[in-house]
Amino acid sequence: MNFDIIILGSGPGGYVAAIRASQLGLKTAIIEKENLGGICLNWGCIPTKALLKSAQVFDYIKHAQDFGITVKDVNADFPNIINRSRDVADGMSKGISFLLKKNKVEVIYGSGRLKKGNKVSVTTVEATTEYSAKHFIIATGARSKELPNLLQDRKKIIGYREALTLAKPPKKMIIVGSGAIGVEFAYFYNVIGVDITIIEFMPNIVPIEDLEISKQLQRSFKKSGIKILTKATVEKVDTSSDGCKVFIKGKKEEETIKCDLVLSAVGISANIENLGLEEVG
Repeated sequence: MNFDIIILGSGPGGYVAAIRASQLGLKTAIIEKENLGGICLNWGCIPTKALLKSAQVFDYIKHAQDFGITVKDVNADFPNIINRSRDVADGMSKGISFLLKKNKVEVIYGSGRLKKGNKVSVTTVEATTEYSAKHFIIATGARSKELPNLLQDRKKIIGYREALTLAKPPKKMIIVGSGAIGVEFAYFYNVIGVDITIIEFMPNIVPIEDLEISKQLQRSFKKSGIKILTKATVEKVDTSSDGCKVFIKGKKEEETIKCDLVLSAVGISANIENLGLEEVG
């Protein structure tokens, strides 16, 4: 099948480009290997904000007395909080599906790989199909970055996907990295009662933000009981026994901290592998 333009990836970059291209009169298709909306809608911005809202409401209720309101026996229903987050993400993804259909964008599910001659092959479990187009847009997004000494086993050393779908909260969690992903999960899990320690390589948490913001957030976190280690690196994580032993090289000395889970939040890596970029030059 021939198109004027094919977009690889249906995240915020991909689906917006596809809709606009179709509105401008181009025969448009979008290739997606998982869920419409990409990481942002399904595993990033949207579901994490749903968790944060639940945490905020729970925190308000816990401090209701400060507002002259008496509330007794309040508990966080963790499975329902997680389910609500997933429902919000699913609803947004369905909304993207509606918008693409409304704007006459053809959705092709599978893994796309560019080929010479302005073609792309799309592979599913059942078959591989070729499509052609005059133009292509690569909007394949990114995934959780993995460090050699912090490889994710998805059980004891987890990434953001697992953190969004845990069956039950751990008693103690170490979060490595304090960018947006790290601090959002730190806030959420701290509010629902998890003992949180943040390990950050740089001198301040949220290091790419203004220093004033970093210091204010650090004060707020410490006030809420979150422990923060800056200028610190994880040397290794021992998962051979129950829980984890995290070996940390700090400012002045080395220390070992035990926890139930380690969340790796050290950034993201672009999804550029297996796209056929080498073949098409």
